Amino acid sequence: MILQSLAGLPAFLVYFCTGLIAIVAYLFVYTRITAHNEFQLIRDNEPAAAIALGLSLLGFVAPLVSAIAHSANVLDCLIWAMIALIVQIIVFFLVRVPVPKLSERIAAGELAPAIWLGLSSLAAGLLNAASMIY
Repeated sequence: MILQSLAGLPAFLVYFCTGLIAIVAYLFVYTRITAHNEFQLIRDNEPAAAIALGLSLLGFVAPLVSAIAHSANVLDCLIWAMIALIVQIIVFFLVRVPVPKLSERIAAGELAPAIWLGLSSLAAGLLNAASMIY
C-alpha cells in the first residue's frame, strides 16, 4: 500500500520542481521590470515592498497551481506559467496608469500604492487561474 502511494512521487517531484523553477523565473523577471528594488527594500524592512511583491507572487502562483493541475504535461505547464508571468507584467503596467510614480511611492514606503498593486496582481492572477480550466 505504501509503494502504491509512492508511485506518484516522481510526477510530484517533476511538477513541484517545475513550479519552483517557474517561481524563481517569475521573481527574477518581475523584479527586473519594476523600477524599485523589491528585495533590497524588503531587506531594509520596507513593508510596502513586501506587500506588493508578496501579493504579486500570489497572483502568479494561483494560475501556476491551475496550470499544474490542468496541464497535459510539463511543457504545457511551462507554457501556461509563461502566460501567467506575462499577465502579471501587463497588470504592473496597467495599475500604474491611475497611480503615477507607483514604484517611487512603494520605494518611499507608501502602503496604499503597494496594496493597490498587490491586490490588482492577485485579482488578475485569480482570473487568470480560473481561465486556465480547459
